[in-house]
Amino acid sequence: MRTVGLGALLAVAVAGRVPAQGNVAGRLAGRVPPAVVAAVRQLAESAAARGLPVEPLVDKAAEGGAKGVPAERVIAAVRAVMNRLDQAATALRAAGLPTSDSDLIEAGAFAINAGLDARAMAGLAQRSRAPYKPAATLRVAGTLAALGVPATETVQLLQQAMDAGTSPGDLLDLPREVEVGVAHGASPAAAATGLGQSQGQGQGQGQGGGRPSSSQPHGPPPGKGQSHKP
Repeated sequence: MRTVGLGALLAVAVAGRVPAQGNVAGRLAGRVPPAVVAAVRQLAESAAARGLPVEPLVDKAAEGGAKGVPAERVIAAVRAVMNRLDQAATALRAAGLPTSDSDLIEAGAFAINAGLDARAMAGLAQRSRAPYKPAATLRVAGTLAALGVPATETVQLLQQAMDAGTSPGDLLDLPREVEVGVAHGASPAAAATGLGQSQGQGQGQGQGGGRPSSSQPHGPPPGKGQSHKP
């Protein structure tokens, strides 16, 4: 299984980051070839017209430029990001969720990129009601999937955790607990299944139905104070 930095994967992206469209070229000038600047500007205009976040496109182009990736590959990568954003927005809209929330669309695209299908992603977001934030739930889902937890087990674990009344902070800590299980020899799927079972056993025990006291100890929610751009 590939190593995944939880802080980089889970940290909440800043909402409302869409730049002025006229500034896209200015931000990329000198950082990527002119052909990339022109292509990203065009894609950004199309994304904005469809109500999609623009910042992830600019970030992906800048990342490719910093790594010296050939122009055609950078443009293809930016198009792929836009396609995932579009898939996420379409699925969220079909589920009756607000697609004016750029943070939610980006989190949905992150989950899709990690391996969830769009319908499962939207269903999970739809199920995330207060005190849970759909965007945060989707980032946890994407992180679990990136750690190697199959999509079915990912969705099941998060549903069980929310049904059990797990606190939002403990929900964010689920990927770390999966890593603990993997470090002790379990597969990602088995570690997630074990956590899900503990959530079910904890439901109804004590106020709020949180995790039983015998669960693995954990630290503060991963990603706090860091940034991630799906």
